[in-house]
Amino acid sequence: MGERIVNRQPGLSVRLKLTLSYAGFLMLAGFLMLAAAWFAGQPGRSFDLLQYVPDDVISTLGALVPGNRAFLLRAYAPAAAIALAFLMVFGLLGGWILAGRMLAPLTRITDATRIATNGSLSHRIRLPGRSDEFRELADAFDTMLERLEAHVGEQRRFAANASHELRTPLAITQTLLDVASSDPNRDTNELVDRLHAINTRAIELTEALLLLSRADQRSFTRQPVDLSLIAEEATETLLPLAEQRGLSIETSGDVAPTIGSHALLLQMTTNLVHNAIVHNLPDAGTVWVTAGVRHETAVLTVENTGVTLAPELVSTLVEPFQRGTERIRTDHAGVGLGLAIVKSIAQAHDGTLTLAPRPDGGLRVTVELPAAQTQRVGLGDVAS
Repeated sequence: MGERIVNRQPGLSVRLKLTLSYAGFLMLAGFLMLAAAWFAGQPGRSFDLLQYVPDDVISTLGALVPGNRAFLLRAYAPAAAIALAFLMVFGLLGGWILAGRMLAPLTRITDATRIATNGSLSHRIRLPGRSDEFRELADAFDTMLERLEAHVGEQRRFAANASHELRTPLAITQTLLDVASSDPNRDTNELVDRLHAINTRAIELTEALLLLSRADQRSFTRQPVDLSLIAEEATETLLPLAEQRGLSIETSGDVAPTIGSHALLLQMTTNLVHNAIVHNLPDAGTVWVTAGVRHETAVLTVENTGVTLAPELVSTLVEPFQRGTERIRTDHAGVGLGLAIVKSIAQAHDGTLTLAPRPDGGLRVTVELPAAQTQRVGLGDVAS
């Protein structure tokens, strides 16, 4: 898609418009002042102005003005014209300088915008001085550039990692096919099984990428959802896996109503519980799932036992394809997008994701979403 170019007719610059406005206003003010001075000197118009002047002075001026009106007009008009000409020159020059000083911050913002348009997102305006409208605009623009730079960098890393992850199963598939073609006596059943496993993993990765993209674009329908019910649904689905590994899952909490996509929030919770199961102790581990409302926020917490995790490692687990080399790995370790998908879904629902290592080992993951108003109907509460 090409860049959209708006064709506009050439016009005056903002600086010139401000200059003409300043000069015009100054000349209008000068003209009014000169006119007021002229009319103030006319007979019968200066009573209020001269009420405190002695009577003999007023009678003397009254005798002089009528007979010398033409003389006064000839003497007053050139001086007024010179004054207006001076005000016009002064207004244009002063207005040009003042407009330039006033628009200097806008010029810096425009230059920064052009630099960002050319692809350099690391540039910042950093406009000095006290807060005003221009500085608020510059600060907002710097914040936007900072977030945009971080987002673009994250997308580039994600694209590189996704390409690498997708290339791996394709490369393995190609190698297996090359070996099979060069060895006709090779067991085809073994080859089919390995290709099936690799293809299944590639499909899972592709579906995870599509789900992540859907969450980032926020292209979903919002409806009332109860996180406690979603937690129960996800726990029941993964209970056989937990029992297979000798783990126990404990659920607790209360109604946690929010507004969002049931499918995405279920996927988010499933990822959290699955992550807590597969990265747990080899046996006799525990997973705790808690839901509830705290300070007008719907909170979902998933904790699990496990090895002690360093805070530096925990902070990287939400990055795509970061599985954590120090954590226990199994065949159910997934494609490395579990917590990244959780983070995207939480952000798409205007929520937050917090990871913290447990003192006794393992991980505590907390998702906070805006709570919905609840209205009691019959024996239960439903989200409104």
